Formats: sequence, structure tokens, C-alpha cells
Amino acid sequence: MSAPAAAARAVLRPLLDFALPPRCPACGAIVGEPHRFCLACWRALAFLGEPCCARCGLPFAFGSGEGAECGRCLAEPPPFDRLRAAVAYGEVSRRVALKLKYSGRPGLAATLAHFMLRHLEGDAEALLVPVPLHRWRIWKRGYNQAALIASALSGLGGVPAALDLLRRTRATPPLRGLGRRERALAVRGAFALAPGARPRLAGRRLILVDDVYTSGATAAACARVLKRAGADSVEVLCWARVVAVDEAG
Repeated sequence: MSAPAAAARAVLRPLLDFALPPRCPACGAIVGEPHRFCLACWRALAFLGEPCCARCGLPFAFGSGEGAECGRCLAEPPPFDRLRAAVAYGEVSRRVALKLKYSGRPGLAATLAHFMLRHLEGDAEALLVPVPLHRWRIWKRGYNQAALIASALSGLGGVPAALDLLRRTRATPPLRGLGRRERALAVRGAFALAPGARPRLAGRRLILVDDVYTSGATAAACARVLKRAGADSVEVLCWARVVAVDEAG
């Protein structure tokens, strides 16, 4: 940011905060800074990190050694190489995700990206790839929330984003309420590479970006397409993930 721009921002910021004060993205209470939660909502968030499964990021009660994986990943290795989420899926994280998706609040994508940034490990071959929406859903919603998050992460972390690498070739039914097997069947064959995308991803480390990870059906379907096209590795980075074993099934 140039010196004149920084000076103008310093002058205008108090005026904007007075007229439009920053608010908690979950409950709407006035907070001190943008992208901040109020104390009550902050305390309700469960931030995720080590110790956890090296593959899917499922939290461990205690450290199990470097590279340790959970029982499910050992029994049924997912097609992606690594998954990390900023927080556990709960009342507050769910509320923010739903506001971004269904309440016309695209600015919340930057808030989610700020909290996901600590899990973003960039390198020269990394490329952010958002989980795509079907065109009918984009026309109805006005945007793809995963693409907005990927763009914000790219700006914050300096990792390039390829917003058009993947396509959703058909509309899929809502996955809420479906079991793990039904979810996998619902998204089977629903994703494909965009024309001319194969040379852009060959041999690269791809980071699949989404808002919420539940059963993993969508992430797995996207990862399989990207791996078959020649990606060196596929990771998943999201705002929230379900951590309860019974819910994740």
C-alpha cells in the first residue's frame, strides 16, 4: 500500500467505523476490528490444529507421533493427501457459513480466509482450487463462496488461485440428511476439468478450498478428478469440519 493510500485510510477509518462499525460475523455485535468475533462467539469456536490425524486433520486427544493417522484414514485412505480446517463445525461456525452461502454476505469470505490462513502452506508449485458450484446455483446465489474464499486466501497468503480449473458438470441434490454412501453416489461424476486445464495442474500441488467439510464426499470426488489429471498432490483447506465420528459418517 502506498504512503498516500495508507494516510487516507488512517483518516477515513475512524469515520467509517463510526458510521458502519465492525460487527461479529456470527451474531452481529459490534467489535473492535474487522474479521473479529465477539467474546461469546469466540469462546464457542473450537479451533483445530495439532495433535491431529496427519491425513484428514481429525483432532487427537493426545499426540500420537509425527505422521499418525486416524483409524478411518488407515482403513479407507481418502483420495486427498491432507486436510486442514480452521475450526470444528458447531453452532457459531455453521451460522457464519450459512450467512455466506444464503444471506448475500460475500464479504464474510475474507473473514473465513483470515482464520484459514494459518493452515495455508504455500510453495512454488501450490495452486488454490475452489470446489465449483453448478452454474444454476451460481446464477441463483450470485457467487461461489469457495471461489471467494480462495481469492481472499490468495491475496493474504500469496498463493495463486485457479478459479476455473474445475467444473461441476451437473446439479447435485442437497447432501444434508444423506448418509456417507448416499453422498458419495450423489456427487459421483459431477466434477470435471475445464477445457485446457490439464497442462496447468500437471505435477503441481493443489489445495482444494471449500467452506465446510462433512462426510468428505465432495472433496473426495474433486480430488479423484485432479489426481487422474496429473496433480502431484491434492490437499483440502476449509473453514469448518465435522469432528464427531457419528456425524462424519
